[in-house]
This record gives sequence, structure tokens and C-alpha cells, in this order.
Amino acid sequence: MKIFRQLTLLIFISISTYSFAQNSDLGAWYMYFGNNKITKKLNFHNEIQYRNFDGIGDLEQLLIRTGIGYDLTENNNNILLGYGFILSQPYVNGEKSENIEHRIFQQYITKQKLGRVNLQHRYRLEERFLQDDFRMRFRYYLGLNIPVTNKEMLPKTLYISAYNEIFLHADSPVFDRNRVYGALGFVINKNMRIEAGYMNQIQENKNRGQIQIGFYNNIPFTKN
Repeated sequence: MKIFRQLTLLIFISISTYSFAQNSDLGAWYMYFGNNKITKKLNFHNEIQYRNFDGIGDLEQLLIRTGIGYDLTENNNNILLGYGFILSQPYVNGEKSENIEHRIFQQYITKQKLGRVNLQHRYRLEERFLQDDFRMRFRYYLGLNIPVTNKEMLPKTLYISAYNEIFLHADSPVFDRNRVYGALGFVINKNMRIEAGYMNQIQENKNRGQIQIGFYNNIPFTKN
């Protein structure tokens, strides 16, 4: 019964945030993240993000990312080489336009544990091939997960998730954007979890809020 109440609470939050996004100028992001072991050291990253100007239907951006990673130490200190396809449909002078970007990226992730707090640092370098331009960008992400209903991130655990990520251009102006995020999550089992939260993005001295619902899948492709 306790598990049922926890899952019901998270679903209620997800539905509430979806409804709130539909009736405001907030954006909404629906996200899937896969990080699946291929061997003991290698992992396959796969990701789809469907981003809307409103709750659903008015596409802002479709982002597809994939890559192969390698653990320098057991289940930690991961280096990864990846590719991203980004379809953007921004409004320009009230009219929708369409842009396609191809992106190559390299990243390093390291994890730490401080009591109940699970920390993750991600350093990412991106080479961005836009339709009429080429840009390079550096990103630093600091995220944390804190279990609430258990001492560890065990199955059927509610947890708090938060992150801050800064984006820096290789040329001027150096500052691109900053994202701050907070959410409530639920560990479904040892390989799957779900989160519902809110992210605020500062870009060009403008703030924009995003409702986010994310699903995380770590089911390994191998038993070894």
C-alpha cells in the first residue's frame, strides 16, 4: 500500500505539471534517457527529448543523442564519444522557422557519494554543425539525487533530484546559458526510474521555465 501511494503521488505530480504547462506560457520537455551496459566496461547511451513551447503539440525542439562510453573504474569515471541530431522550430518575428543541427560531443562523468547524497559531475565538449555556422561549446553539470523514503536509491524509493548546468561558448560572448532544475523522482526498480520537475533556463538575460518529465532506463544488454 505504501508503494502504491508513492507511485500515485508521482503520477499525480506528472499530470499536474502537464496540465499547468498547457494553461501557461511554460514549456514542457518529455525525455527518455538510456544508459545500457554492453560489456563490463562499455555502455551505450541513447536519449530522446521532445521539447514543446506549450504542453504538447507546438514543437520547439526534437533532440536525439547517442554514444558509446567506457568506464575507467568500475561503474564510475566514464568517458564517452557521442553524436546528436537536433531539429529546432523557433519563432522568428512571429513565424516558425526550422533549423537542423548535427553535433559531436565528448564527455567525462564522475560520481561521488556523501552520506545520502549521490553527486554527479559531467564535463562535456560539443562541436556543433549548424546550417550556416560551426560552434564549439563547453558544459559543466553538477547533479544530485537524495533518497527520501530509504537511505539508499533502492527500488520503490522516492527521491529528490536537482542540478545546475552552465554552458560556455569557445568564442565571444563566452556565456551561453544556465539551467537550474528540481524534481521529485521514484525508483521503479534497480534499472528504471522516473522524475517530474521544473527547470529554469537563463539565456540572453531572459528566464524561461520548463516543466520536465523524464524516464531513465539502465537495463543492461549483457548479464556480465
